[in-house]
Amino acid sequence: QVQLVESGGGLVHGGSLRLSCAASGRTGSITAVGWFRQTPGKEREFVAAITWSGGRTVYQDSVKGRFTISRGSTSNTVYLQMNSLKPEDTAVYYCAAGRSVVLVVAPHSYNYWGQGTQVTVSS
Repeated sequence: QVQLVESGGGLVHGGSLRLSCAASGRTGSITAVGWFRQTPGKEREFVAAITWSGGRTVYQDSVKGRFTISRGSTSNTVYLQMNSLKPEDTAVYYCAAGRSVVLVVAPHSYNYWGQGTQVTVSS
């Protein structure tokens, strides 16, 4: 089993936030970590993903150039640096980890999920 704990959400007026996803347990089984977000009444939406080795990243088009996903070099923590935040980025953000992720943009590819952290961007 892998446990994921997100932190770093909050209320901002534009600007930046950095989300963290701390993984514990059998982290040796993880091949990729993704960030997703969800607003009420909508499906969970892919934001970004990174291979556990950190060598490859993938982004949703709407966040390219504004968000950066990374993994701490000496820790089991994945970060999502979010700059130039917009009101449409408001959502609950979840991190997810997968043992054998084939399609990184699909929620069903991931085996473990965190509890989510709320990000609210005011206009």
